[in-house]
Amino acid sequence: MVSQHHLDTTGLYCPEPVMLLHNKVRDMAVGEVLEVLASDPATQRDIPRFCQFLGHELLAQEESAGQFRYWLRKSGSEQ
Repeated sequence: MVSQHHLDTTGLYCPEPVMLLHNKVRDMAVGEVLEVLASDPATQRDIPRFCQFLGHELLAQEESAGQFRYWLRKSGSEQ
């Protein structure tokens, strides 16, 4: 999947990945896609909830060998 932004939170644990994600999304333009790489299993819960709560679109998520990858599109609802 094509993304304009990347965020590597490997090695970080809750709540740091979501805090960094929130800051990164603020700097993006509406409609841009962010790819997030994480190692914390809690992100499987936290990142979808983050998207749902703030109205961003979770495009895809996958897990491979203990690494979690997410793609989300920034909506126009958050400033």
